[in-house]
Amino acid sequence: MRLLRGFGWVLFVSLLLVFAGVLFARKVSNPMVSGSLNLRGLSGPVTITRDAWGVPHIRARASDADALYALGFVHAQDRLWQMEFQRRVAQGRLSEVLGEAALPQDKFLRTWGFYRAAQSALPALSARSRTLISAYTAGVNAAIAQDRLPLEFRLLRFRPERWTDVDSVSWSKLLAYDLGGNWDDELTGQTVVSKLGREALNSVFPPYPAGAPTILSSQELNLPSGQPSGKQRSGTPSALRNAGLALPADALVQLRTQLAAAASLGFVNAPGKGSNDWVIGGSRTRSGKPILADDPHLGLSAPMLWYLADVQGPTLHAVGATLPGLPGVVIGRNDHVAWGVTNVNPDVQDLFVEQPGAALQSRTEVIKVKGKPDVNLVVQESAHGPVVARSSRWGDGQDRAVSLEWTALKGGDTTFDAFFGLNYARNWADFTGALGSYVAPAQNFVYADTAGNIGYYAPGKVPIRSKGGDGAVWDGSLPVPDDAAHTWTGYVPFEQLPHVYNPQDALVVTANNRVVPDGYRPFLGNVRTWAEPYRAERILELLGSGQPITPAQVAAVQLDTVSLVWRDLKPYLLRAEPQNALSIQALKLLQGWDGNETLTSVQASIFEAWLMQLEGMAQDELGDGTTLNSLAVLNALKTDGPLCRNVALRIGSCSELLSGTLTRATGDLSVRLGSDPQRWVWGELHHSLSKHGAFGGVGAISWIWNRGISTPGGTNTVNVARPDSGTFNQTHAPSYRQIIDLSDMNSSRFIGTLGQGGNPIGSHYADMQPMWQRGEYIPMSSRPEDWGRTQTLELTGRLN
Repeated sequence: MRLLRGFGWVLFVSLLLVFAGVLFARKVSNPMVSGSLNLRGLSGPVTITRDAWGVPHIRARASDADALYALGFVHAQDRLWQMEFQRRVAQGRLSEVLGEAALPQDKFLRTWGFYRAAQSALPALSARSRTLISAYTAGVNAAIAQDRLPLEFRLLRFRPERWTDVDSVSWSKLLAYDLGGNWDDELTGQTVVSKLGREALNSVFPPYPAGAPTILSSQELNLPSGQPSGKQRSGTPSALRNAGLALPADALVQLRTQLAAAASLGFVNAPGKGSNDWVIGGSRTRSGKPILADDPHLGLSAPMLWYLADVQGPTLHAVGATLPGLPGVVIGRNDHVAWGVTNVNPDVQDLFVEQPGAALQSRTEVIKVKGKPDVNLVVQESAHGPVVARSSRWGDGQDRAVSLEWTALKGGDTTFDAFFGLNYARNWADFTGALGSYVAPAQNFVYADTAGNIGYYAPGKVPIRSKGGDGAVWDGSLPVPDDAAHTWTGYVPFEQLPHVYNPQDALVVTANNRVVPDGYRPFLGNVRTWAEPYRAERILELLGSGQPITPAQVAAVQLDTVSLVWRDLKPYLLRAEPQNALSIQALKLLQGWDGNETLTSVQASIFEAWLMQLEGMAQDELGDGTTLNSLAVLNALKTDGPLCRNVALRIGSCSELLSGTLTRATGDLSVRLGSDPQRWVWGELHHSLSKHGAFGGVGAISWIWNRGISTPGGTNTVNVARPDSGTFNQTHAPSYRQIIDLSDMNSSRFIGTLGQGGNPIGSHYADMQPMWQRGEYIPMSSRPEDWGRTQTLELTGRLN
């Protein structure tokens, strides 16, 4: 009994200490959300009212700059560590605080020069943009001065430096990398050509299917008569060539090292990664006014990527998704217009092999490493851009550099002017006028206004590639030599970029699918650039009922989990010859399945596990971990393609591959979930994983920050939820959802993946996650009666 009492006292004291520690951590790191503060830099009073979900509703009386000051203040209050981590990523300064383990990432980041690109962008911005950015920066610094630092700073034992205007634009360069690159496909393309021949490119990177939907029709683009008029025709453009130059093995190693560094930071060109947005004209809706929906699919993180906010000054009235560290609303609405974005996927990156002795500029980057000596890194640039590899193992033995040309690294980037312009836009003319300043990453913007108009524009700088002696344009799919046949001669004029205003069918749907049909010039990207058409096809199918559409129906479309991939693959998969009892049971379960990948579905687990095995069919040939997309799998099964064969496993046909992969898939499921297939429930296998950037992989403490929840959906469903190979984790997802009703802007709705806060023991760190999983939303409203229980912080200012 004495031992039990002693143990009880030890347990009690331990729990008391833990409780006290939690209380202390919350006290020193939770932001001040009520009361009043007097801050330097404000020109007038500002109120910040946080609603029941932690969304700030900012009201500035004196100036719009004060509203942006307050946005910077709340960003830093709630997400200062996220902002600091992103800033250090952009700067290539992770090793200073994380140690030698982050050195490969810093070398990659310094070599590419993301922060230098941000420095060159700032002077090109308009006076209005510079003023608003400076106000935002001042707000960030005012929050830092409150000295309520997040836990991460205390664990790593350093304090944040003052925020700068360059910091306020730098993260946009990393977002451009995440959304706007295909240089890794050029490396894989070279591997395909060297090992399988040039004709195999279409097997590994399947062209966009003929007959699949394009965003705009020939009629909407005013193409010559004789072109198909609907949004259901696409094919392969003529006068293109994919001749390239093979890179030596040591150059490939250097480039793949950089890819690995980028992947460790969450920048992965994952199959099925993409976004959805669409706008519906009033002739199709019950209210008679447009409805606009958007859900960008991006990498999951903890804290979540986005920060929801309602920002109002005397003339600025914007509400939607913001990015901590960046001023302004990126996706959302104001009182007059609404907009959404998805990735266009044009080809805006090229690898060039420089001529021997090419003129290069050099600089030495000094990387400080925690607990270690500084590392000096020599970085070079050519006329194209940064030198990302070099080798002397060419056929002639001469030393050559490999450089990267990319629109986002060019000087004079005015993309921030575009986003500020959207925040203020009142009509289509304002909207397109703002987008004329947009550089990167190229996006599909859908538009709607309260007057009932809808539209679409695909802005961004897209290079015009030179023609060779045969008159054909090289298609950008492979590295090329630096010569007259392979140069950028300019950019596609803004007026020639794809766009439409008030289309006749009152509908624009984008899902990273091909933008334009055959006949459109200029060249945007090769036919292997676009995402598979499944999401676009399903959205068009659901919106094409002919019945008046409501916001509730739009929400059902965003949340749809029916797999058109299953519909296409079903006749081939069900012909598989089972090799054991588990395979027999699995095939019986798949018979008659409707393809709906719900949380309770057993068939979804079988299908996705099987598809995961099939997507690896090219790894024996390419030997580089290549994962095919579902369209490549379909094409191989249709034609009994050579990628199905595997000499080592004695697989000689697609039929044999189907049997073997089904056996492996069911075996994997039995290890994970038990030997009874009825227990292979999708929700037990498939979970989101939102990882912390610094501590998400540190096993002993990762649980403090990382979050996850079972999720429906799968590969290329509208509610996209492709499982990662080997884990079934969902690491890319609809990172934000919005549905904007132009008949009543304040009845609009939005949601994020986790929550507003950055403190893992705070009440708003992950309170949205269950709602996001269930497909619920919160009010996207500027009306106080919609905010629920609130807390208000009053800011007053002094100018010096």
